[in-house]
Amino acid sequence: MATKIRLQRHGKKGKPFYYIVVADARAPRDGRFIERLGSYNPNTNPATIDINFDKTLDWVNSGAQPTDTCRAILSYKGVLYKKHLQGGLKKGALTEEQVESKFQAWLDQKEGKISGKKESLGNAKADAKKAALAAEAKKKEEKAAAIAAKNAPPVEEAPAEEEAPAAETEADASAEAESAE
Repeated sequence: MATKIRLQRHGKKGKPFYYIVVADARAPRDGRFIERLGSYNPNTNPATIDINFDKTLDWVNSGAQPTDTCRAILSYKGVLYKKHLQGGLKKGALTEEQVESKFQAWLDQKEGKISGKKESLGNAKADAKKAALAAEAKKKEEKAAAIAAKNAPPVEEAPAEEEAPAAETEADASAEAESAE
């Protein structure tokens, strides 16, 4: 019996949620399965993948073929890398300690990338929120200034005319002072 590791779709329209299952290759997509290995939620950013690592590794080692999407998920979680390292162990190229150290180093590097992405997404979200608040404050100030200008009593132009002659008299006075010297 040929077994496949594949996705089984659940969730509502436009909001998919998948179970990662081991099923007979002849069974329908959402039909009968042998064992559920985990879940995959592409709606979150980054996508949430919850998988039973040991069961999945056992199924991959016993010959279950992952579909293309499941292969990408298993590669992302390190199942295929662990299988690769175990192959080196069987051939005698690596020791058990080397396999574990290499896999742990890979996990640490992967975790650093994931946390960096989450952090950058959080920073981008915070920056967008700050920019939106600044734009909203600016718009609110402009609206308040427009309302104040509308509600202010009309300004008489006569005082503006009186100020102009006063400026002329100051200029005349300074010119007379220079000529007196």
